[in-house]
Amino acid sequence: MITKRLVVCLIAGAILGVVCILGAQLRSGFEKDFLYLFAFWYNRFVMGMAIGLAPSVPNLSKALARGAVIGILISFAFFISTGMSDIIGLLVGIVYGIIIEYVGAKFGTFR
Repeated sequence: MITKRLVVCLIAGAILGVVCILGAQLRSGFEKDFLYLFAFWYNRFVMGMAIGLAPSVPNLSKALARGAVIGILISFAFFISTGMSDIIGLLVGIVYGIIIEYVGAKFGTFR
């Protein structure tokens, strides 16, 4: 079911995916190809979907911890596909998971 939380988290993931593309391009000296960049964006979008599908948690600190766990689990898939060479992308996934969870908690419920 499409909920406000899911939509908010998908949008946050999509936006953070663009930030990841910019960061990856800067770190590589603008040498990354389209498929690599698209995979990075898609990874963040899927992260938004996974967090958005998770039920709301009334305790914000538990929600943010869950966002960190989901973030690293989903980022690990991309990390493996890079031959375990993009440690920054993996670690940023934790931060992005927390951000997406926070945005979903803050704006994804009707109040």
